[in-house]
Amino acid sequence: MTKTFTQDDLIKYIYRETTAEETTRMETALTFDESLSACFHELSKTVKLLKQVSFKPSESCLDKILSYSKSYDLHALR
Repeated sequence: MTKTFTQDDLIKYIYRETTAEETTRMETALTFDESLSACFHELSKTVKLLKQVSFKPSESCLDKILSYSKSYDLHALR
């Protein structure tokens, strides 16, 4: 029986979250399935690009959030 791999399986493989058996099956499938291989390469590029993304907000953004938070009158729930 042939296992059909999903994008979730590929992501687990990319992040090295697969078992040794799953890794072997994935590598075999990647060798013979051009569509799976293309999807793998696309996801791999995406993961590399995500590592370059900065998620740090600017100081002005933080100041606006804090200012709004301070001005918002919160009442305790009883």
